[in-house]
Amino acid sequence: MTSFEIAVPDESITLLKDKLKLSRLPDEIDGAGWDYGAPLADIRRLSARWLDGYDWRKHEKALNNELPQFTRDIAIEGHGTLNVHYVYKQSEAKNAIPLLFVHGWPGSFIEVRRILPLLTAVKESAPSFHVVAYSLPGFGFSQGAKTKGFALKQYAEVGHKLMLALGYNEYVAQGGDWGSGIVSLLRVLYGPTHVKAVHSNTPFVFTPPPGVDPSSYTPGDLKFLERIKEWQQKGMGYIKQQATQPQTIGYSLADSPVGLLAWIYEKLVRWTDEYPWDDDEILTWISIYWFSRSGPAASVRIYYESFGGSGDLATPPLPESKVPLGYSVFEQEQSTVPKSWIDAQNPAFHERHKRGGHFPALEKPTELVGDIRKMFSKGFPTYGVVPGKDGYV
Repeated sequence: MTSFEIAVPDESITLLKDKLKLSRLPDEIDGAGWDYGAPLADIRRLSARWLDGYDWRKHEKALNNELPQFTRDIAIEGHGTLNVHYVYKQSEAKNAIPLLFVHGWPGSFIEVRRILPLLTAVKESAPSFHVVAYSLPGFGFSQGAKTKGFALKQYAEVGHKLMLALGYNEYVAQGGDWGSGIVSLLRVLYGPTHVKAVHSNTPFVFTPPPGVDPSSYTPGDLKFLERIKEWQQKGMGYIKQQATQPQTIGYSLADSPVGLLAWIYEKLVRWTDEYPWDDDEILTWISIYWFSRSGPAASVRIYYESFGGSGDLATPPLPESKVPLGYSVFEQEQSTVPKSWIDAQNPAFHERHKRGGHFPALEKPTELVGDIRKMFSKGFPTYGVVPGKDGYV
């Protein structure tokens, strides 16, 4: 385990500024709003701020001060050894539960920022956690894979081997977006020997359970189904591109900071629940991609490898697992489905929230942490799933 601090070279910051100075923005249809994508006024404002007002060094220092960071070499079967970046903070609670936090795209390790102090805080009435949040290979400051076929199984292998290397032979996991798929694989591949329970805030349930009666759907259920339909029609173009031709979009993401900004900014706004984004908060999020170790193009390959290059979202169901599964569902998450669809999986925990979207660790950290604590609290089926580590003082 090697201590790590973010230290972007001066020349990388200079190159960013030079590229921003030379950027050329497109025109825009009158009254377009969000109908055609990220509005020109927003991108113009953010680009100008990135060039002349935003101070990366200030935010770099804040990240280093708040997040204890490390790197470690991890050997992945068939793919050599990768140097992996991760955030790691232990709770002072004697019996804290080891928890692996897994982000997705377009997220990064920064998503753990607000929930880290909450999860590790010592509580007499609720469990506490030792938290490990790794940058997926190709994201942030983790080395990216250079070989074909580095898919969800390999991302899961990285997380599992990291936990073992830290001395956590038994642990729980939490994830959203791709992190949800990764913790689901951890559950199948490494449970119940090592992975004792998983929690997700992204319900990747694409089809109704057998025998469901559509007449039983509530007005809320119908609203979720209509939103999913709209997202499939209007909001999934990025998936098809990244899952079939990631290298093509990669040139724009790697060479144009404005292109990268627009590509991700659209998701940050569209996928959150009226979250009051601060411009510097957005630019820090995007800068982590721009300054990432392998470059921003590396991150989108997770789509190609995980869908086998086909762009087909109809992935085969995972094998059955007896490892407990919990869900926190935030109503404005674009993949929210009727409660009955999730209940058919017999989750050990299922909580639904009226507000919040795709990034609850950012948008609703108190609610997300409250759910995680509740799932492993006394009186719940998952209490004490990690032997000798119930999370209490």
